[in-house]
Amino acid sequence: MVFTKKGFIFAARWCGDPTIKNILYMPVKIRLQRHGRKQAPYYHIVVADSRAPRDGKFIENIGYYKPQTVPATIELDADKALSWLEKGAQPTDTCRAILSYKGVLYKHHLMTGVRKGAITEDAAMAKFSKWIEEKQAKVAAHGNKHQSTLAERNAAKLAEESKVKEARLQKIAEKRAAAEAAANPVVEATEEVVTEEAPAPEASAETTETAE
Repeated sequence: MVFTKKGFIFAARWCGDPTIKNILYMPVKIRLQRHGRKQAPYYHIVVADSRAPRDGKFIENIGYYKPQTVPATIELDADKALSWLEKGAQPTDTCRAILSYKGVLYKHHLMTGVRKGAITEDAAMAKFSKWIEEKQAKVAAHGNKHQSTLAERNAAKLAEESKVKEARLQKIAEKRAAAEAAANPVVEATEEVVTEEAPAPEASAETTETAE
């Protein structure tokens, strides 16, 4: 026999003497179980005894969560999650955010209203369907905005790299020009020396004529 009470699941079993009833106390949590390698984790969304190790035994696996993608990748069996919430399982803070993101908490709230007679089931499902449509539109808009921002960032990065490359090439060209300019004055000086020494034969001819 299993019954619940706000956050806990109690299992009753009879052993030996049927008049003796042992109550097994089992606080149940909906939480994440880590997998993957260092700096690249992914998580299973599991229902487990809160006293069990984080990556130890669990009662049921109800989903998958990968936070590295944008938007985050979440695969969740909403019906199972809702069933465990109705039994009294308590989600951790991160799992509560995930359940809220996927609409499980909102549906749980609506179903509570149905059970209390505050709203009909058809009206509750209509509200939930509308919420799902709006949520999907918001998620799609967020994904598109992220993609456009990423494209702009890549374009700016390429433009900056192009500027750096052009500046580097300009510096190389300036160094080559300076090296060529430093080599050219030596050649010009040599030519001037040769030009100045050339008229020497004329002076010899004049000396010969004077002697005659």
